[in-house]
Amino acid sequence: MASLKSWVKAARLRTLPLAMTCVILGAAIAQQHNLQNESLEITLWQKLTFMFALITVIRLQVLANYANDYGDFEKGTDEGRSDRALASGDITPVEMKRMLKFSIVKAFVAGCLTLVFAFMDAQVDWTMLVLGGLGVLGIVAALKYTMGSRAFGYKGLGDIFVMVFFGYVGVLGVGYLLVHTIEWDWLLPATFSGLMAVAVLNLNNMRDVESDKRSGKNTVVVKMGYEKAKHYHAFLIITAWACLLPYLYGSWIGFTWFVLIALTQTVHLVFVYNSTDPKTLDPELKKVAMGAFVTALFMLMSVAVIIQA
Repeated sequence: MASLKSWVKAARLRTLPLAMTCVILGAAIAQQHNLQNESLEITLWQKLTFMFALITVIRLQVLANYANDYGDFEKGTDEGRSDRALASGDITPVEMKRMLKFSIVKAFVAGCLTLVFAFMDAQVDWTMLVLGGLGVLGIVAALKYTMGSRAFGYKGLGDIFVMVFFGYVGVLGVGYLLVHTIEWDWLLPATFSGLMAVAVLNLNNMRDVESDKRSGKNTVVVKMGYEKAKHYHAFLIITAWACLLPYLYGSWIGFTWFVLIALTQTVHLVFVYNSTDPKTLDPELKKVAMGAFVTALFMLMSVAVIIQA
């Protein structure tokens, strides 16, 4: 029987801050919208919606990590890797299948509760069904990234799905759940969130490029090559900040801090550009993920300071 430590390892807790980024960003822009409309009250239902949106995203990310472990093991991609639960023998395929089913239920229930709280003080309409459908698609996407004969992660489509769900669906969806509207300029922070998530995925694929080639996992990095992937990575990071900083300028407090966070990313980009050994990129995943997470947290805190004042 697998130990708790094995399940924690398979859950890959270091990926959770990046998953939470889209929810925190969604909450920040929603509260900024309330401020602009002189509505300073945060209702109990909004607090519960935010909390359960976080729980749902965390459940989905853990589900995706378990499914990724199972899918890569099934296809032989993780052969010889001691950092993967199934490949190392810490968890058996039967145990993982059972956990996947349990994780699907937990993510679904958390998502349903999020919708219930979001529409508790609003009229239920067709948008609730749309958001519910997107939640179900999120579960399917988490499973199909590496699992099955048509796993989209093995066809180089992972970047698109990450962009959509960690960017537009995550940020705009949470914003809508909290204030029941969407502003066009919200596309800028949503694009930031999505591109930063894609950047983390790109780093992950750059790190694993050799093993992915051998196993037939045709990621974007495998298709374009390691050197071109460096330029692609720079494009993702630079474009992300080029979207967010203009959105923040003039209407959000602490703009200088956001610029400083953006500048720290240049050190990361230089390191990636000069890298010759893909394995040295592993620590860089955390830097990009935490950069996005801290930015989102600062945005939410900057709004909270005004509300409390």
